[in-house]
Amino acid sequence: QVQLVESGEGLVQPGGSLTLSCAASGSIFRIHNMGWYRQAPGKQRELVARITSGGSTNYADSVKGRFTISRDNAKNTVYLQMNSLKPEDTAVYYCNADGTTPQARGFASWGQGTQVTVSS
Repeated sequence: QVQLVESGEGLVQPGGSLTLSCAASGSIFRIHNMGWYRQAPGKQRELVARITSGGSTNYADSVKGRFTISRDNAKNTVYLQMNSLKPEDTAVYYCNADGTTPQARGFASWGQGTQVTVSS
């Protein structure tokens, strides 16, 4: 019902940059929060960054100062700008959104995942 489609997969050298995008569509009345999570092989999925409908942001300590999350509410799209990438950033990145449907039901949806590989 609420679908998130990600784009921006890529292979980047250490120190490079990459931007991920995630567009939500479907039965949406309001998106409250959007965020990015990542999961590296053998690791738990972890929160990378989150942004509220009002634009408040939170970042994992490991990415503060390097990553920037933003959103375009008119397009129901969230972005993750990643700079100064490190090999430790290599993971599958998933976007997430929660909010309310026109029927006043809560929803929480995930993107399909996109591989980010940082390697020389």
